[in-house]
Amino acid sequence: MALKYASINYELREVILKNKPQEMIKISNKGTVPVLQLTDGTIIDQSLDVMTWALKQKDPDNWLDIKIQDARLLIEKNDQEFKQYLDQYKYFQMYPEKSQLYYREKAEKFIMLLETNLKKNDGVGLVSNCLSLADVAIFPFIRQFAHVDWEWFSNSQYKNLISWLLRFEKSELFLTVMNKKMNYGRETKV
Repeated sequence: MALKYASINYELREVILKNKPQEMIKISNKGTVPVLQLTDGTIIDQSLDVMTWALKQKDPDNWLDIKIQDARLLIEKNDQEFKQYLDQYKYFQMYPEKSQLYYREKAEKFIMLLETNLKKNDGVGLVSNCLSLADVAIFPFIRQFAHVDWEWFSNSQYKNLISWLLRFEKSELFLTVMNKKMNYGRETKV
């Protein structure tokens, strides 16, 4: 989404992680996606770094300038705490030590924080009343969380977060990016 938002031309290559292309391993031995190779040969292979690089190229709505320290702290909390519980909640069969409900409740601590932040920011952004890097970085994980049990989530107490998520899912930016992914093979350049 950040690449599209920043009007960066790129070639999308779908990767099946069970059958990693040698070209990908050659440029980044971490063995996971994303991997962005710039025309000068520079490799960026962390999602947040890709987003930050793209926004430094072009950031028409100042996603980087809005309370950047708050954004980074929230992204860090997402990456270091929430993702773990999200995976356990999503793939609870692989974590039989506790129930799926237990993992959801653990993840909900972060969800509650986001709900509170959105309430303070008129329902618009996670760190201010405008969208920021934090919103775009965290959105995919909240989307995953919500769709584990959409019926429960859509009827939950998290009304601001539900509205925020639905705005993202209905946004032209998201729909364009997802359409490119879903139509992979017919059109790979943006």
